[in-house]
Amino acid sequence: MPIYKAPTEDVLFLLTDVLHWERYGNLPGFADASPDVVAAIVEEGAKIAEEVLQPLNLSGDREGCTRHPDGSVTTPKGFKAAYKAFAEGGWVGIAAEPEYGGQGLPYTLGCIVNEFAAAANMAFTMYPGLSQGAIAAITEHASADLKKAYLPKMISGEWSGTMNLTEPHCGTDLGLLKTKAVANADGSHSITGQKIFISAGEQDLTDNIIHLVLARIEGAPRGTRGISLFIVPKFLPDAQGKPGARNAVSCGSIEHKMGIHANSTCVMNYDGATGYLIGEANKGLNAMFVMMNEARLGVANQGLAQSEAAYQNAAAYAKDRLQGRSLAGAQSPDKPADPIIVHPDVRRMLLEIRAFNEAARALMLWTSLQADVARRSLDPKERQTADDFLGLLTPVLKGVLTDKGFDNTVKAQQVFGGHGYVGEWGMEQFVRDARIAMIYEGANGIQALDLVGRKLPKDGGRALTAFLGEIQAFVREHEADAEMKPYLAALKQGAGHLQQATMWMMQNAMARPENAGAGSMDYMHLLGLVALGYMWARIARAALVKKAADPASAASMEAKLIAGKFFAERMMPESAAHLARISTGAETMMSMKAEMF
Repeated sequence: MPIYKAPTEDVLFLLTDVLHWERYGNLPGFADASPDVVAAIVEEGAKIAEEVLQPLNLSGDREGCTRHPDGSVTTPKGFKAAYKAFAEGGWVGIAAEPEYGGQGLPYTLGCIVNEFAAAANMAFTMYPGLSQGAIAAITEHASADLKKAYLPKMISGEWSGTMNLTEPHCGTDLGLLKTKAVANADGSHSITGQKIFISAGEQDLTDNIIHLVLARIEGAPRGTRGISLFIVPKFLPDAQGKPGARNAVSCGSIEHKMGIHANSTCVMNYDGATGYLIGEANKGLNAMFVMMNEARLGVANQGLAQSEAAYQNAAAYAKDRLQGRSLAGAQSPDKPADPIIVHPDVRRMLLEIRAFNEAARALMLWTSLQADVARRSLDPKERQTADDFLGLLTPVLKGVLTDKGFDNTVKAQQVFGGHGYVGEWGMEQFVRDARIAMIYEGANGIQALDLVGRKLPKDGGRALTAFLGEIQAFVREHEADAEMKPYLAALKQGAGHLQQATMWMMQNAMARPENAGAGSMDYMHLLGLVALGYMWARIARAALVKKAADPASAASMEAKLIAGKFFAERMMPESAAHLARISTGAETMMSMKAEMF
């Protein structure tokens, strides 16, 4: 049976010692998030993940969801009670506006709790997770009447939300969508069409489901410029705001998937369903991007979460499983064999996962803090810089954390040997569940194209210039510290490779855009590697300070320093390979004729 313990100590160390949470106390919402309050939230979030969600992960995967002839869907046993506990705990609306019943706490705290929840039970977490994205889109773009009608019940968890983009013939290219909207006399619209891959499209957890649906109003321009966004509730609210008449939207089927079996992934049919326009007509993508960006950060968190859960199980197994003897001689002579943790290759796999996890968590929290600053700061310059970082790193987090998260679940499975391939240990579920994160909310190849095609050149490269400037300033500040040398030397080299790759892109992608496309995945992973290296440098600095000041923390801080040094020595050198591949361009890649494949 798989295990999971939320990494609360690591989170609090990152918030307090690495990211200096107290420096953000002047931002709205942070005053209510004192260190004591933050610690309590982290501990309570860990408790519901460990005690309520994790015990349902394996059973939920095996049972899956069931669609009935009337189109209703039943979630696995225990999910209704777990969802009720999650909603009543206020976790859905932790960062939502207090005006509508939210707690108004920093987005970063929601990010922390969502990592714990996704590590404990990724399929479950998608039900409230989609609601949080829908809440954000409605809050930012809907009219006051729509906010009043829908947000309180969505924030409380009584109602849930979904995101409806994909159609059978279009996913990434939303300009091809066919779902249509016809204006009604009362100001509403009739929505007709079919959407696929709709996570949590139908379920038995909430009294109502609020679908956010992209559709084209009759006569609207073709392509993405003619797309509008609508609220389409499963039940139309009555005069008292309660679920009333059933709307003309139904679940046609649920997909039979590789993983996340306990989440209902639906084909949704809209047959003249009543919908309400969010924001301006033909500008639906602007509103939906709020939800999409929230979802992409959420999916990045899923990659980290599955990597963390898989690591914990693999590390525990490696310390317990007896096989062979150490190359240096028997380490447990009183036993018939040594535990496999003595073998260098097992340690390689475990350290690669751990070194990623700790830096990835730091990067998720650092980026989440940028989101909070961008939304809450009263200083326009601070908001702009934070928003630049957020825009630059969102595709990197989504792409790199899910690619590496999946790789890490496979490594953890490998530690188990044959036992990792059978269901009772839970490792193959981590592999299956992690795989979807590389695909949905924009496949990772699309994230890489978005990075090099839009985010990198935006505002003359202002975001990357500022990010590299921050890294260079950190290096200058600490390079005289001999204990920091291993971390900073690797970071400087990686940042240099990133600068070279950026220059190559600037010189070669304008004349031939395929050069940018051919190098986009390597560029995304190179930027991600440098960002993780920067996080490790910050972690190392904080660990050295804490180790010197607090003898009781010496062992845990030494473990961090070793993991960070491993990252610098064994993982950061990959930056050279990324640069080499980027610099080859697209010529060979694009020279083979289609019929030769």
